[in-house]
Amino acid sequence: MQPSKTRADLLMDVALMAFLIAIDVAARLLPHAPGVWPVAATALFAGRTFRIPALALIVPLVATALSNVALPGDDWRVALAVYAAILVPALAGMLARRWRGALPVVAAMIASSLIFFAVTNFAVWGFNGMYPMNAQGLAQCYVAALPFLDRTVFGDLLWTAALFGGAWLVQHRPALRGAL
Repeated sequence: MQPSKTRADLLMDVALMAFLIAIDVAARLLPHAPGVWPVAATALFAGRTFRIPALALIVPLVATALSNVALPGDDWRVALAVYAAILVPALAGMLARRWRGALPVVAAMIASSLIFFAVTNFAVWGFNGMYPMNAQGLAQCYVAALPFLDRTVFGDLLWTAALFGGAWLVQHRPALRGAL
């Protein structure tokens, strides 16, 4: 039986949600390597750790919307695909709650990165008019995006390690202090 969600649970999740959104917005607006942004990692982290998991869906949507105010706009259909794809890590984090350890988190993050790549580049092919609307054009689109794939996967895993590692350190700080 799952314990009931309390007001304290909600306040803790909302505070963490605000913190994660602030990290995402700052990281997207400050200079960074192309394709390396923490939104997918914070969504996965929120999905895995929030006491009220459904709130995890808010993190990537609000962070992306807020930072997009200051960034050049995409075609609305491409933007819609980005918003849909950025929800995947939050959902994956919720699913990954079933298993313990780092492996489910890493697998969920890699899968989310690949889904983001596939969905968003399909949208670019379909809606930006940059490529012919045939199989060759789709292949050209994906090939042109390949230089960003490794950065995206690396960045997502790096941010995931920082978030989950930081949370582990915070949770185990008293035990670590006694060991030193």
